[in-house]
Amino acid sequence: MFWLQIIKGFISVLRSGQTPRQIAAGFALGAIVGLMPFFTLQGLLLWLVILVFDVNLSATLLAAALFALVSYVFDPLLHAMGYFLLVDASALHAFWTSLYNAPIAPLTRFNNTVVLGSFVVGFLLFLPVYFGMHHFVLAYRTHLHTKVEQLKIYQIVSKSTLVKWYDRIKNITS
Repeated sequence: MFWLQIIKGFISVLRSGQTPRQIAAGFALGAIVGLMPFFTLQGLLLWLVILVFDVNLSATLLAAALFALVSYVFDPLLHAMGYFLLVDASALHAFWTSLYNAPIAPLTRFNNTVVLGSFVVGFLLFLPVYFGMHHFVLAYRTHLHTKVEQLKIYQIVSKSTLVKWYDRIKNITS
């Protein structure tokens, strides 16, 4: 039910509420969170950025979940990117050595090829994901909103007794 609530909240955010920039920024930052391993220094700093800036948290959580599922499929590619940066790019060897010898830098776990590759790929994808989501939100608000509400599956899910029951329980506890 938690995931259903996130998707329902995301669809309601697409209709109105925050600006398309806030939704797109939340989705793009969530994509980076989903690609990277969580318990690293840069992961914790990224969550701090998400919580400090005014981005949409529903979009962030949805993107993090989607990209976390996809990242397992692309782990070999992320490993190859990290391996290239750590081992094959000999010009960076001195940088990695000095970074690893710094007091707090080992908490980034950049000596792991998948961690480094996912970090780099996540930041390379930030702008395309941001602009793609921004365009999608604008298109949804102008053209797709009425079409989605007319879909049979949307009507069934939004009017189901299970969703109404969950909303009632959620409203009682909050």
